[in-house]
Amino acid sequence: MTARRRVHRAGKGRANVEIGRQAQKSASTRKLIVEAALRCLIKHGYSQTTTPRIAEEAGLSRGAMMHHFSNRLTVILAAIEHLHAKRLRAFRRAVSSLPDDKPHLHDALEAYWRHVTHPLFVAFHELSVAARTDKELDKILRPAKEAFYREWYKLAVDLFPEWQGDKESFDLALNLVQSTLEGMALSRLSATVDENAEAKLFSYLEDCLRQLMPTEMKNSKRYAAHGAND
Repeated sequence: MTARRRVHRAGKGRANVEIGRQAQKSASTRKLIVEAALRCLIKHGYSQTTTPRIAEEAGLSRGAMMHHFSNRLTVILAAIEHLHAKRLRAFRRAVSSLPDDKPHLHDALEAYWRHVTHPLFVAFHELSVAARTDKELDKILRPAKEAFYREWYKLAVDLFPEWQGDKESFDLALNLVQSTLEGMALSRLSATVDENAEAKLFSYLEDCLRQLMPTEMKNSKRYAAHGAND
């Protein structure tokens, strides 16, 4: 290899390293902005999550932020994608932490309850409420929500394979879980928490779900009532 080619290759290598470094820096800054947007949604609500406020939360100038996102809606779109990815990862971690030898129904419900009482669910709720009257927001939020619940459904199928012989009752059970636990979580945002009432409702939900199970699941020790195998 000639000296000129070696110099050219070395220069090209340094350029590629610099491009990679800049791309990594840009990705880090975008993530910083997106997470700042989610914090703003949780603290201030959708209407008050403005580009200046997001920039301030991220510790950037508005101009620096606009270099990565041209307007508020592009930031919100990126925040929605990031939000749903984080929610799915959190739920997967919760499900994967369930003991293999004791996949109790109670444990799975507890995992989903932790999921919907996490601050990220507040951000999701803020966006859902705002999308009711904001058609542009609804246009980007709706497919993201549908994708999230498709993934959540797949996780539930993996967690309860014995239930797949009765898809109708399985789907009813999932809708019941979603409506009840998300409703309980939302009530916490506007009312004083009554932990005793929540515990009773949680226990009643568990009983209802067990009644929907196929007979072989009801009779299995793996799905015995909470505490029965302890």
